[in-house]
Amino acid sequence: MKALVFHGPGKRSWEDKPKPILENPTDAVVRITHTTICGTDLHILKGDVPAVEAGRILGHEGLGVVEQVGSGLSNIKVGDKVLISCVTSCGRCDYCKRGVYAHCRDGGWILGHLIDGTQAEYVRIPHADNSLYVLPDDMDRAAAVMLSDILPTGHEIGALNGEVKLGDTVAIVGAGPIGLAALMTSRFYSPARIIMIDPDENRLAMAKMLGATDTIARDPIEAIKKLTNDEGVDVAMEAVGIPETFDICQSIVRAGGHIANIGVHGKSVEFKLQDLWIKNITLRTGLVNTDTIPVLMKVVESGGVKPEDLVTHRFKLGEIEKAYDIFSEAAKEKAIKMLLTAE
Repeated sequence: MKALVFHGPGKRSWEDKPKPILENPTDAVVRITHTTICGTDLHILKGDVPAVEAGRILGHEGLGVVEQVGSGLSNIKVGDKVLISCVTSCGRCDYCKRGVYAHCRDGGWILGHLIDGTQAEYVRIPHADNSLYVLPDDMDRAAAVMLSDILPTGHEIGALNGEVKLGDTVAIVGAGPIGLAALMTSRFYSPARIIMIDPDENRLAMAKMLGATDTIARDPIEAIKKLTNDEGVDVAMEAVGIPETFDICQSIVRAGGHIANIGVHGKSVEFKLQDLWIKNITLRTGLVNTDTIPVLMKVVESGGVKPEDLVTHRFKLGEIEKAYDIFSEAAKEKAIKMLLTAE
């Protein structure tokens, strides 16, 4: 089969790899029909995720058709059209029983990280009963791919960790795919204002289309002061993963507010405890658990949110290297989310 393989920082190639086989009774082998590229994949290529070894097939999002199932599966069968969760859950360990699938003792975020991932013609999915979701036939496939990772991440690590509530003022720093997903899902909780911060005017225009009440392209700290009468925001979400954007969140959160860190950080940040200790803030980090995928699927089915609006570029799977090149130049190419289709 063909797959997108990581060969160390800055190096990748679309090349031949052995087709995966069942290794455990709870495995399934899925033929990929749709996948995408995540900002985390770019972090891997930059060297920010050193656990990813050279030779690893990248990717942790996708849809497909089940081709083989292990003898230990009961929910998933050959021929099922499925959504692949970016987080693998055994469903049995102490973390899974607490709903913290991100830290499953035999799973978590392993696809495209610790085991081969979804940017390939086939992928092996461990614990498939708990890590695959059968798709409704009529669900838009572009929307469904967004349910693998970015929509639950924006919802769980952004809106839920930030405890967004009725009447809040929310600021999201970073209008990339994750930031926009956090915007879409924060709207479920009826905040009064959602302020999107990003230097890219194209992404800010997308944010406006998706429901942002205000956008800021420059001098965000001063702009937030003016917008909030020097109070700051109830919820500040960091959706980039660099020290500068985390610092903005520390500077704009109001007393009693929440900072929700969504971004993947490859460098240490300065935590300004000398300023924040007195402000009664809550800071939460997180890796998505994906436990909200079932409810998000219902919302997408009902038309309550349209994550397919995030797709700006479409390619055949074999064009994935071109897609990476474009996604790596997102501002120049006006790229939000890539959709790669094998069919």
